[in-house]
Amino acid sequence: MKIVKVNDLVSIKRSVEAGTLEQEAAVKAIIAAVRARGDEAVRELTEKFDQVRLAAFAVTETEIEAAYGQVSAEFVGIVREAAGNIRAFHEKQLRPSWMTTEENGTVLGQKITPLDSVGVYVPGGTAAYPSSVLMNVLPAKVAGVKRIVMVSPPDRAGRLPAAVLVAAKEAGVEEIYKVGGAQAIAALAYGTESISPVDKITGPGNIFVALAKREVFGDVDIDMIAGPSEIAILADETALADEIAADLLSQAEHDPRACSVLVTPSLALAEAVSVEVERQLAVLPRCGIAERSITDYGAIYVTADLDEAAEVVNELAPEHLELMTADPIELLGRIRHAGAIFIGRYSSEPVGDYFAGPNHVLPTNGTARFSSPLNVDDFQKKSSVIIYSKKAFMENAGKIAAFARIEGLEAHARAVETRLKNKKD
Repeated sequence: MKIVKVNDLVSIKRSVEAGTLEQEAAVKAIIAAVRARGDEAVRELTEKFDQVRLAAFAVTETEIEAAYGQVSAEFVGIVREAAGNIRAFHEKQLRPSWMTTEENGTVLGQKITPLDSVGVYVPGGTAAYPSSVLMNVLPAKVAGVKRIVMVSPPDRAGRLPAAVLVAAKEAGVEEIYKVGGAQAIAALAYGTESISPVDKITGPGNIFVALAKREVFGDVDIDMIAGPSEIAILADETALADEIAADLLSQAEHDPRACSVLVTPSLALAEAVSVEVERQLAVLPRCGIAERSITDYGAIYVTADLDEAAEVVNELAPEHLELMTADPIELLGRIRHAGAIFIGRYSSEPVGDYFAGPNHVLPTNGTARFSSPLNVDDFQKKSSVIIYSKKAFMENAGKIAAFARIEGLEAHARAVETRLKNKKD
């Protein structure tokens, strides 16, 4: 793993998933086909990309019951406990509607309303991601969303992974479809004969899913355009090299484009971690993926001190940040940009991925500079409430009309002044 001494700030950054012109054109064609031909187009595209032709897309209760027979009781217990932790964390994010009454009798407030419907995309392919089900569904449930639809690509036998179906059932999903890719996003956004449209789409996916989400945004809301996974670890000489190496590799195994970075003022630690990464890589089951990630997007930055290390981290604005120093709480106040912050050696990043409770759907590609983890607010909308009193109106009508005329909007001014002429209460 390469070691870089940082004098002028150096950072590994990638742009948000853009896609090639060919990929963008393909996604637009898929969306157009689904909008025009509904189920027929989805069925053809599923056969083309997933090598299975489905008579029906909906997952049945029989399939869900069978899924429970394919996983262990231990797994079900772990899912239930993790779900409880995630639900409890997100319940603390709930905010009530509110009203306030001014001295002049005016009432102002905010009404918070859950979205009517949400679609959750769960990736398929070479791995099953029941954790993605929990992290996307449970905040929506806590927010009060009544209709939650899950889509995921089927295997060649037309099935979804048992672990994913069990997680969906435990999270309370009642509508599940065996559809993936850009065609799933189009179906969620615009609807087909089998799948009614939703108001928002969340969940990760490949480049085609990301481009499709970007394309339908505006007709529906989306959570974010997520890039490959990232981890930055800020550590000093008190950290253990084998633990840091293991945490760096925990993200590198996700994707050849995942980014794993150690930032430290300790050259001795940097050298030890570099050696340890190579040792652990050699025996990692997904070593091919992890090695490409470490080679292309991995780095160890050696800084002059912890102050510089904190600035490097803020420039990176990583998805995941671990603070592995003698006094990590002292450093916390200096961190401005990070999706999730893991403090101390027992807060390894997978603790947050699966079990602790905070959401693992996090901003990537430096977008932690201005965005937040998926949360309950993402599944609610806010309406302003205005009950203006007669007293306040009479006091301020002239000012409001004057403001309107400054903007050249005479009808706005007259709408106010008409009420001044009428004597009715």
